[in-house]
Amino acid sequence: MAFAETFTIKPLPPFSLDLTAQIFGNGDRHVRSYAGGVFQQVLQVNGNHVLAKLTDNGSTEQPLLTVELHSSKPITPTNKQEALHAIKRIFSLDFDLGIFYKEVENDHALRQIIQQLYGYKFPTTPTVFESLVDAIVEQQISIKVARTIEERLAVKFGDKLEIENENFFEFPTPRNLSEASISDIQGVGLSERKAEYINNAAKMIVEGKLDLELMKKETDAEQVIAELDALKGVGVWTAELTMLRGIPRWDVLPSDDFGIRRVISTYYCGGRPIEAAEAREIAKTWGKWKGLAAFYLILAEVNGIAV
Repeated sequence: MAFAETFTIKPLPPFSLDLTAQIFGNGDRHVRSYAGGVFQQVLQVNGNHVLAKLTDNGSTEQPLLTVELHSSKPITPTNKQEALHAIKRIFSLDFDLGIFYKEVENDHALRQIIQQLYGYKFPTTPTVFESLVDAIVEQQISIKVARTIEERLAVKFGDKLEIENENFFEFPTPRNLSEASISDIQGVGLSERKAEYINNAAKMIVEGKLDLELMKKETDAEQVIAELDALKGVGVWTAELTMLRGIPRWDVLPSDDFGIRRVISTYYCGGRPIEAAEAREIAKTWGKWKGLAAFYLILAEVNGIAV
């Protein structure tokens, strides 16, 4: 038996679901996807699971999201409230983009890019753990390959939600991955080392030796980087990417990332190769919005925006 609940959310404008969810355009609909104007993902709420489907029935300046929750169990008011909280977090619905836009309005390239990507709020992960696992998976491989592996992780190790004879999967919890063998984790397409790194982090969380969610309260970015960097298999790049997508910390710039250096070069250096130090120097003008600005550049490149 299936249960459903529908309600609406008014995000803080400007907001474009189409731009923000574009990254999920080729995603596995049984894990997380965006197709035909509908975003969907399994969320854990109050110990249960719901399949959340979002559509935008408003405009960028007056966004209005319709949310459908589907579950195999009755959807309680607490379930609904937790789902609302998770959705707001994933899409930063309460974040005022206007502050960011004003801070970078004197940047010639960003100003033109923002005009075409108006309302884009970079999506974050529901938990810091998911962001950490994603960052480990993405070490030294393409994003396309990494996304396939991340979806395989969800299908193989994530909790299952059955809706009308169709199975959907949540991203695996630390306990799911702590109880899996290294060889099983490796079986989704990971190297043995990456499987060990993920399993180790998951076990530390389950054993109470690591609290990633607590890092959201830490105001010192360097302290968080140091704590993450101390984990086996996690360097500065992985730590910064985890912070950017999982906490999120928009003041962090993973300048060692080849893709980020490439887009900065494309829009500010005529496309010539640049080093991390030069990327950081250019990013100084973006103040505390370095990470968000970088993702605007990435989406601009994906969409072929020229300035």
